[in-house]
Amino acid sequence: MCDTCGCGATGRDHQHQVEHREIELEEKVLAKNDRLAERNRGMFEAMNVLAVNLVSSPGSGKTTLLERTITDLKSEMTIGVIEGDQQTDRDAKRIEATGVNVEQINTLDACHLDAHMIRHSLSKFSLAELDVLFIENVGNLICPGAFDLGEDFRVVVLSITEGEDKPLKYPGIFLDSQLVLLNKMDLAGFLEVDTDQCLSFVNRVNPTSQTLSVSAKTGEGMALWYDWLRQKVAKKNER
Repeated sequence: MCDTCGCGATGRDHQHQVEHREIELEEKVLAKNDRLAERNRGMFEAMNVLAVNLVSSPGSGKTTLLERTITDLKSEMTIGVIEGDQQTDRDAKRIEATGVNVEQINTLDACHLDAHMIRHSLSKFSLAELDVLFIENVGNLICPGAFDLGEDFRVVVLSITEGEDKPLKYPGIFLDSQLVLLNKMDLAGFLEVDTDQCLSFVNRVNPTSQTLSVSAKTGEGMALWYDWLRQKVAKKNER
């Protein structure tokens, strides 16, 4: 008998037993998250709120993109933001300065947001008055990809400073994403980066995902991003 877990297995059999238990636990956690995500999705549907989950690695420019988006669109649509970070409320304060309602979630040791965290934060918003709820996830290209939050769309913000191969190295986050924003295009002239190849790698991983090249700093390409949002909000309100 194993002295650690008392499973009755020894040697190689014990390793298989432990692996089985770890997989079973992960499946239970994700199943619970998925049930809560469906409840969130039902709430967004009932209130005609477009929920957009923004994911990326740290430093991709998510918050800057969000600041500019809010500033340019808040006169035509009502926007709320959930900010996810392990520590601090620095990004939340930046978003708050744009004049919209923002709720901070500090995940502490967790590297992602989950559906329960989102559910808890929704009480801080008047959903009936919102057109769009942006969820800025924790900066990470791995963990957030496994957790459905109940969002309508997952949008990856990919900076050209990260290199062309990120879609191939971290395919999971791109597989279930409907849009990829290739950000910091204003730096393209200063970097040895092949943006066409980067976009081709996105397409190789997920042929159905749309891609847009933008610069949140200069505004390049942002009009196409805004049109995408307008179309999704309009479609949501048709239901």
